[in-house]
Amino acid sequence: MATPSYVLTLRLKTASFQEDILNKRFEISRKMYNACLNELYKRYRTMQQSKAFQKAKKMKKGKERNAIFRELNIQFGLTEYAIHAFLTPMNQRFKGNIDSQAGQKIGTRVFNAFQKMMFGEAKKVYFKRYGEMQSVEGKSNKTGIRFVNNTLIWKGLSIPVIVRKQDVYAHLALQDKVKYVRIKRAFLKGKYVYYAQLVLEGIPPQSYNSEGLKQQVGIGRVGIDIGTSTVAVCSEKQAMLKVLAPNVQTYEPVIQRIQRKMDRSKRATNPFKYNEDGTINRSNREKWVYANRYVKLRNQYRELHRKNRMVRKQDHESLSNQLLLMGDTFFVEKMSFKGLQKRSNKTEKNKKGRFKKKKRFGRTLSNRAPSMLLSCLERKLEYNGLKLNKVNTTKVRASQYNHFDDTYTKKSLSKRWNDFGGILIQRDLYSSFLLMNMVHDKDLDKIDRDLCFKTFDVFLKLHDELISKLRKEPHTLKSMGIR
Repeated sequence: MATPSYVLTLRLKTASFQEDILNKRFEISRKMYNACLNELYKRYRTMQQSKAFQKAKKMKKGKERNAIFRELNIQFGLTEYAIHAFLTPMNQRFKGNIDSQAGQKIGTRVFNAFQKMMFGEAKKVYFKRYGEMQSVEGKSNKTGIRFVNNTLIWKGLSIPVIVRKQDVYAHLALQDKVKYVRIKRAFLKGKYVYYAQLVLEGIPPQSYNSEGLKQQVGIGRVGIDIGTSTVAVCSEKQAMLKVLAPNVQTYEPVIQRIQRKMDRSKRATNPFKYNEDGTINRSNREKWVYANRYVKLRNQYRELHRKNRMVRKQDHESLSNQLLLMGDTFFVEKMSFKGLQKRSNKTEKNKKGRFKKKKRFGRTLSNRAPSMLLSCLERKLEYNGLKLNKVNTTKVRASQYNHFDDTYTKKSLSKRWNDFGGILIQRDLYSSFLLMNMVHDKDLDKIDRDLCFKTFDVFLKLHDELISKLRKEPHTLKSMGIR
């Protein structure tokens, strides 16, 4: 049976020769990955050209059609075990560097990515370019990549990990059983740094406060209305309206300046790769030439994005801890953030007659990562035996509902306040209040109107206190509608 697990990341204390060996093995893994992907594409195209596939494609969706597709996948070798068999000769060829279990995991990784494309969940699976293979993992801690006595062991390599004496969390985590080990590399300050990611059995050690007491999960209902850049939260005792990942935007102007410098450098060293109008000449197949200055700028660019990722994750982890203290029954609307990233299909003009941009929320979602916050919260709820209740968005429509007269009214995104007979309530906070008062059943498609009336007076008091505090702050996002 599958048991709960979590990951502990420890830095490896590598020597120069060990880094060279690891780099070689990562490059071999990349070539094995690309070979598997190329073979899957070949088999998939062959299957698509078969008469049986064309006939099954025209059938109605159902169990019979799915059964035919499963048989075709087995017939044309589009299964995980078929890819493992394809990898067997390569495992023999590179057995001095890659063990069989790590090779099989590469095949599984490729197949899982390719399967998403087959099921329509992805458009394409890309081949990995040089330097893009960033992790290799085993299947167990008994053979292949192993972690024994605070040391990573793999095919002749014996690399100690760095565990600080004051790192109480790491020492507690290392008492749990190691399921398997993953070797990961990250580009840090202009060079690769290597880590051992231990997949441990159980749940993470619980954190403690300064008084030595374990941090507890709150009690009560909590509604979360999450947007592209802000999150509104309402519980029975607290209301919250915050910017997602507030520390991320610090690096944005610097990243933009570096991007412009990189573009100028690349155009200067590769004039033959561009058309007269400045666009890239796709017909030119010659290799790109990069100046030393460009390489330095690219390293700075990667480092800033790495810092952004770390800051964003730290902000979300901190905020998810705050949310846990607010209650134990969480409600949030189902959101398709991938859909919000897509360009608009409509071509529209503004009042001045200029064409509106078709870009939507791509950069905002990249910087704020609202889905990451929900993932952090959901993971921590699971550790405590709880779950995140995802509300049916199409039926609930919290942003349009009015619990006073039980009606729905469509509102433009620019309208940030609800007026209920002279009572002004911020739109996102009201949505979170409605989500807090959901009927807690399997369907999650109805708001408990009676419960809304019981809890509204307390909510209104918390709402007014929060808005008065936000108005005293020097800067707030325009989307909050505070000013």
